[in-house]
Amino acid sequence: MGQESKAPLLVNHSIEKNYEDEGLGRRVWLESKMLWRIIGPAILSRLATYSYNIITQAFAGHIGDTELAAISILISVITGFDFGLLGLTLVYGFHKLGMASALETLCGQAYGAKQYHMLGVYMQRSWIVLLGICVLLLPLYVFAGPLLIFLGQPKDVADLAGYLALWIIPLHFSFAFIFPLQRFLQCQLKNAIYAWSALAGLVVHLVVTWLFVRVLNFGAVGAAATLNISWWVFILGMLIYTVGGGCPETWTGFSMEAFSGLWDFLKLSASSGVMILLENWYYRILVLMTGNMKDAAIAVDALSVCMAINGWEMSIPLSFFAGTGVRVANELGAGNGKGAKFATIVSVVTSAIIGVIIMIIVLIFHEQIALLFSSSKPVLDAVNSMTLLLGLTILLNSIQPVLSGVAVGSGWQARVAYINIGCYYVVGLPLGLLMQWGFDMGVMGVWAGMIFGGTAFQTVILIIITMRCDWEKEAGRATRHVKKWSQV
Repeated sequence: MGQESKAPLLVNHSIEKNYEDEGLGRRVWLESKMLWRIIGPAILSRLATYSYNIITQAFAGHIGDTELAAISILISVITGFDFGLLGLTLVYGFHKLGMASALETLCGQAYGAKQYHMLGVYMQRSWIVLLGICVLLLPLYVFAGPLLIFLGQPKDVADLAGYLALWIIPLHFSFAFIFPLQRFLQCQLKNAIYAWSALAGLVVHLVVTWLFVRVLNFGAVGAAATLNISWWVFILGMLIYTVGGGCPETWTGFSMEAFSGLWDFLKLSASSGVMILLENWYYRILVLMTGNMKDAAIAVDALSVCMAINGWEMSIPLSFFAGTGVRVANELGAGNGKGAKFATIVSVVTSAIIGVIIMIIVLIFHEQIALLFSSSKPVLDAVNSMTLLLGLTILLNSIQPVLSGVAVGSGWQARVAYINIGCYYVVGLPLGLLMQWGFDMGVMGVWAGMIFGGTAFQTVILIIITMRCDWEKEAGRATRHVKKWSQV
């Protein structure tokens, strides 16, 4: 870490130099090196942090089916609201990166334009906005139980999930710091620190969850409450590094400048938040709709296991989402349209190849993977019937997030938000409902309709937009954008 803090910010963050003189293989190698400097630690970090949820679900699944359903709903819906609505700020979601993706655009382009001091100011503005949103979203936690009942969840599951939601309010506020810190460090290739912080949180989470659930018998409350500890360990690692001198050019201390331009920052962040919110809620709706089916507990458990496997795998394409956003923003901020286009191509192809490999692995070993989450035979049988859809979802999701990363790096969030509305809620959701209720295909029908009617349609549109993009024009727009925001 000490060596990393002394490293130069990124002397040659553009491949424009001698671009035409380099062979294709050499250009792919150079771009891949820069891309994996971001993606490698990001994958490690995402796998570690997503494993917090996986470990919690796994421990809950061996307590009982109701506990697994409640924890799964809690993670899918409550943190789903955060990842989306913080939205009007935050992000991940899977999931999952709302306003933080606005920060990614601003920091990435400012970094490419060598406006280094603005990265710290942007991050502080993000903290202020996100903390305000956290306060506004508190009722979602306080009234989670009645809200889940209203949305059709079984009463016993909803009551338990609502009670557990009160125990993870500290986790709710942690999101205001986690994602801005990640984007701040990521945009300047200070990636190792958040990977190590995430791993430290994972070790703490595993040990404390085992202690709370198996030794002290705190049950589902212990499994859920442990999430607070592990996520705050993750935050403290990044925060101590940042304010302790690890980023001297980009962190110059707390500044009153962070309080200026908050309204403009909020508007830009809202576009990012809506874009991610619509994607994230789309899959949360899929889980919620299973609560109205026959044998709802089994359906919720099985689909939650599939979504957990998919979410675990999504750590990789979501890392490509982040890496592509940074690379495209850096190149556009430096005025290099060709570099941004080439970064897009390399990232999409690489992620698609990895997606095919993982799809094959999941199709072969799905039974063994499902045993991590439940030992219930009805749940395992239901997961087995969904394997093919899970594999196809993994393949589609290896491409779509990368194209969303291009949108973030280019500042197209508002445009993509409209695309998401049309694809997900005008096409995909109605088709899923038709296949569920009209053709009586149950959870398989709603999942297939939403994936092929929404996600696949959106992916095709994003491919067309990306292929038709005038990258030199985008580079000029990014240069003007950086100048505007540095004066706010």
